[in-house]
Amino acid sequence: MSKLLVKADKGHGRVAHVTPQIAGWTYVGFDLHRLKPGESASGKTDDREVCLVFVTGKGNATAGGKDLGLLGERMSPFEGKPWSVYVPEGSDWSVTADTELELAACSAPGLGGGLAVRVIRPDDLGQEVRGKGTNTRYVTNILPEGKPADSLLVVEVITPGGHTSSYPPHKHDQDNLPAESYLEETYYHRLNPPQGFAFQRVYTDADKNGHRALDEAMAIEDGDVVLVPKGYHPCAACHGYDLYYLNVMAGPKRTWKFHNAPEHEWLMKA
Repeated sequence: MSKLLVKADKGHGRVAHVTPQIAGWTYVGFDLHRLKPGESASGKTDDREVCLVFVTGKGNATAGGKDLGLLGERMSPFEGKPWSVYVPEGSDWSVTADTELELAACSAPGLGGGLAVRVIRPDDLGQEVRGKGTNTRYVTNILPEGKPADSLLVVEVITPGGHTSSYPPHKHDQDNLPAESYLEETYYHRLNPPQGFAFQRVYTDADKNGHRALDEAMAIEDGDVVLVPKGYHPCAACHGYDLYYLNVMAGPKRTWKFHNAPEHEWLMKA
């Protein structure tokens, strides 16, 4: 199995756990908690910031000493927009499930920005359609560049069955602004219906001999997490199975500037 593929546990509790140390990088962390009603997840941000995304279900949340009440709404990631909570560095947080709950804890370094805890409501979120034809996908911006955070960028995408996404292939692995930014990235994948599968390839440019430093092609199943330390990272959803993914990105500068694979850039004009 590829070292870039993290298989979430099938039970309850913290079912997926990615830290910079585990991933072998510097910035992005990702935990997934799957809770039964009455079960809780909690954490301390220390020197990091956290975005809690209610992927599915409802729960009572506290953060930074504040009771935020009952949050969450949708029971499927393929319907509607999520509730989320931004938790700055130096804060505690806790969520107790009211229903079956899938909670993502997305993290990255705090930079002393002095930001406050805030609830991010579905009505606060912008949505957009990207691509054309069988490259069409639907994007919900949870924590984009234009919203306050120190390092985190968080977005979710739905790719209909038979469509591609993160395509044409692009990368963001060079700290070379304004042309390209360095961002590590995780993908948390869900499938509808859940017995389906999709594909993701993570690869770098070939050298003069046609060799690539990284080239991993993965079959993605419901609940899988994919690590993107560098390189291009397109996805393909199989016919009959819609693909959802939650992206977490962070790097030395909080901006998303990507570079398209030159051999595939013609698709942008097609």
